[in-house]
Amino acid sequence: MLFSVWPAPKRPTDEVLDLARHADSLGYFGFWFADHYMPDSGNEAAETGPVHEVFGILPAVAAVTKAIRVGPLVSPTSVHHPAVLANRAVTIDHVSNGRMVLGLGAGWQQNEHDAYGIALEEPKIRVDRFEEAIQIVRSLLDEDRTTFHGTHYTITDAPSDPSPVQSQLPIVVGTSGPRMCRITAQFAQEWNTWGAPEAAERKLAVFAAACERVDVDHAEKRKSVQALLVLSDDEETLEKARNGPMAENTIAGSDEFLIDSINRYGELGFDEVIIPDFTLGKTSEERSDTYSRFMAEIAPHSQG
Repeated sequence: MLFSVWPAPKRPTDEVLDLARHADSLGYFGFWFADHYMPDSGNEAAETGPVHEVFGILPAVAAVTKAIRVGPLVSPTSVHHPAVLANRAVTIDHVSNGRMVLGLGAGWQQNEHDAYGIALEEPKIRVDRFEEAIQIVRSLLDEDRTTFHGTHYTITDAPSDPSPVQSQLPIVVGTSGPRMCRITAQFAQEWNTWGAPEAAERKLAVFAAACERVDVDHAEKRKSVQALLVLSDDEETLEKARNGPMAENTIAGSDEFLIDSINRYGELGFDEVIIPDFTLGKTSEERSDTYSRFMAEIAPHSQG
């Protein structure tokens, strides 16, 4: 099993870069960063709070690390033009010497779209746009020239120079919807979702069915999953996490319980477990120590 880190986008940039170096030295597989401009309010209201921009952070992370993969989790095509996404990804692939992975999604956070004047279209149109965008991005990453005439985008003999360092720069899509899963199966190399093992298993069934519909073997797609980790001996803390609003996306318990949960991911066929730092401690030191303890005491017991 591979393990990756995911700092909250509100963390100070010095802390983000320190974590990147630390995770790289510990042997973590990936470094992910959210693509948002403000905290989510759950409605249309703009929310105050620091949020660093992902394509400003990732080149810096790439420059201070040597082995860890870097990528956005995930960049919404409602916000970014596909040509911009492809060109950013290629440049970061060069900065990182071939460690970039491009995370894509259709977009969902209402308040940032409203505040910045970016249209968040109704779901069908949003996914229509995404389906065109991912094809354009894939072509720009793979081909010398790209032409695409669709409903939402027109690309005419667009050059791709330089090419990525990697022979195929991977695209990962974060989704659990049936149609988005089908598009992922057709055009992406990796699929990502949220969920503790029980929830992740249900979402994996949706993805597997989508792959079957387009005659793709889902076992050939890399699969990643993230969940909030709550490691504590305090039963009150654990019960609060297990019954909170993120319960189905939370793994709360002892080290042994966490090891069992991670091994369940492996049994289901997941390749990578992404660990957000949101619940790992109140200070940067606590969060860093938890990431260290995870690799020293939990990761060695994982299977798959």
